[in-house]
Amino acid sequence: MAIQRHADSRPAQVTDQIKFDGVPSISRRAFLMTVASLIGGYAWWSMRRTEAASSVTQGSAQQRVLVVPFLDNGTRQPPIEVSKIIKSDSDWQSQLSGLAFTVTRKAGTEIPYTGAYWNLHEKGMYRCICCETALFSSDTKFDSGTGWPSFWQPIAEENIEKSGDRSFGMIRTAVSCKRCDAHLGHVFDDGPKPTGLRYCINSVALRFVKFA
Repeated sequence: MAIQRHADSRPAQVTDQIKFDGVPSISRRAFLMTVASLIGGYAWWSMRRTEAASSVTQGSAQQRVLVVPFLDNGTRQPPIEVSKIIKSDSDWQSQLSGLAFTVTRKAGTEIPYTGAYWNLHEKGMYRCICCETALFSSDTKFDSGTGWPSFWQPIAEENIEKSGDRSFGMIRTAVSCKRCDAHLGHVFDDGPKPTGLRYCINSVALRFVKFA
C-alpha cells in the first residue's frame, strides 16, 4: 500500500529571512547592514558634535584683545593685539596665592590696610599679578584713606575692562584686567582731579615694578 506524504511534512528549508508581524520579510544580511549603518551614523554624529564643541572652546582660547605694553621703566609701547589668557581654576590656583586667587578669579576683596601697596609711595608701575599686563602707575596714585591702593586713572584705558556689579546689594562698577579677566577692584566717581575717579584696587591683584 502506497503511503502518501503530506505536503507539510517536507523538511523545512534553512532560510535567511527574518519575519515580523505585518512587515515584509527581510534578509538577515540586510537587517545587520541596516543596524550597522545606524550605529555608524550615530558614531559619526557624536564625533562631529564633540569636534564642534572642541572648536568653540579653542575659539574662545584664541580670542584676541588689544592692549598697550609698557617696559619696566614705564616707557609706553605701541598697542598690540595679543591672545586672551584663559585658564582653568586649578591652573590659576597653582600659580597664585590663596588670597590672590580668591580676589582675582572669584571677585573677592582683601581686608583694608592689610595689602602690600596701600601705603606705598615709591615710583613705579603696577602690573597684573595674573598676566603681567601693565595696569597703573605711581604717577596717578593717591591716598584715598580707604586702606586700598587708589589711582585716578589706569596707565592705559585699553588695558582694563569695566562692568556692572550688583553684589552685596550695591550698584558698583567693577574693574578687571583686559587680557586675563582678573578682578582688580572697583572704580568710583569720588576721586581727585583731573578725572574725578577713584580706582580702588586690591594690592594682591597687583605686582609692583620699581622704576630704575
